[in-house]
Amino acid sequence: PPLFRYCGDDNTYDIVFPDWSFWGWAEINIKPWELLSKELKEGNKKMRWTEREPYAYWKGNPFVAPTRMDLLSCNPTDKQDWHARVYVQNWAEEAQHGFKQSSLADQCIHRYKIYIEGSAWSVSEKYILACDSVSLIVDPHYYDFFSRSLMPMQHYWPISEDNKCRSIKYAVEWG
Repeated sequence: PPLFRYCGDDNTYDIVFPDWSFWGWAEINIKPWELLSKELKEGNKKMRWTEREPYAYWKGNPFVAPTRMDLLSCNPTDKQDWHARVYVQNWAEEAQHGFKQSSLADQCIHRYKIYIEGSAWSVSEKYILACDSVSLIVDPHYYDFFSRSLMPMQHYWPISEDNKCRSIKYAVEWG
């Protein structure tokens, strides 16, 4: 039987509806969407796309899924720069320091933003899409109430799950 859920996939008949973070997520200092979307819009006006950092950016918890752990290998080394800047978000530490390094509006300074699912879909998708950066979406398996209608190469640049680093590098160099 269909169930109401925050996300669905091609193997279920679940009825997806907006997730809790639209009303804010106090535990990690995320404001309600109405306020945050205005902040993102204002932040986007401060810096033109050509003035932004010319890298693909992701910050999150890689420990929830192997595909996210694999994303860490896309960080630059002395031998290879995949044009990705990938950071681990430690929410416990961030809470202790007053959430100074996790402002979503302050993360819109890169030309490209990476979206990658964890153990299911991630609430970060809407924030990444609202950043006015090119969204690089790693092959999604899940959808929320709006992402099901997103079209590759129209709303986002698709990134191969099996070849993330090369795919990210190609997208950034193409752009």
